Amino acid sequence: MRNLAAWIDAGSVVALTGAGISTDSGIPDFRGPDGVWTRDPEAMKLSSIDHYVADPQVRRRAWQERLHNPAWTAEPNAAHYALADLERAGKVTAVITQNIDGLHQRAGASNVIELHGTLSQTECLTCAERRPMPDTLARVTAGDPDPACLSCGGLLKSATISFGQSMHLPTLEAAAEAAMGCDVLLAIGTSLTVHPAAGLVDVAHKSGSMVVIINAAETPYDPIAHLLVRDPIGEVLPRLVAG
Repeated sequence: MRNLAAWIDAGSVVALTGAGISTDSGIPDFRGPDGVWTRDPEAMKLSSIDHYVADPQVRRRAWQERLHNPAWTAEPNAAHYALADLERAGKVTAVITQNIDGLHQRAGASNVIELHGTLSQTECLTCAERRPMPDTLARVTAGDPDPACLSCGGLLKSATISFGQSMHLPTLEAAAEAAMGCDVLLAIGTSLTVHPAAGLVDVAHKSGSMVVIINAAETPYDPIAHLLVRDPIGEVLPRLVAG
């Protein structure tokens, strides 16, 4: 940990965060031992654009899941606040997140790149119109199990990237630029199995960055990491702030 603190003090840091940073906030991860997809493999269909478009039952279940998503009541935890503190101190230049919960921003981070979009808005798959998610959830609560776009009647979903959907190119380019320009890449709470997000580790490594992986389980990128940290995320990041 002493080496890590020294590296952070000496150069610019970019954080790449996954579901593991939000578990302390009460938001379960997907692939962990008690993950959403581990407990219920059928739930993966909710994150598949093909299943979502083809099957009204999948969409109805997805809307119920959104209605009761733990992100609505979750609060940022010590790890979120620590990254925001490191950003304010001029050490972290960007937080690239695979999460859709908005907790980094609520903790005070300002330069957050949301690779997989946001749960806070809906997006029409036909006309691409976006609206606040709470407005659409109010329609679900009122009895519409699969609300359509109010402008064109198209299918609505959360403004997130599902399996089978293309990434938002400007967002991906911004993330790659951040990864190429940092001195240290912190991969935090991510299994590093989903691409292109996981490929940002390669981008940083090939650009000469130090790669630090803070994750309880092994990842495919462990062999190229300069440092592996298995300690709880909620303990490691606050220690870095404290020096």
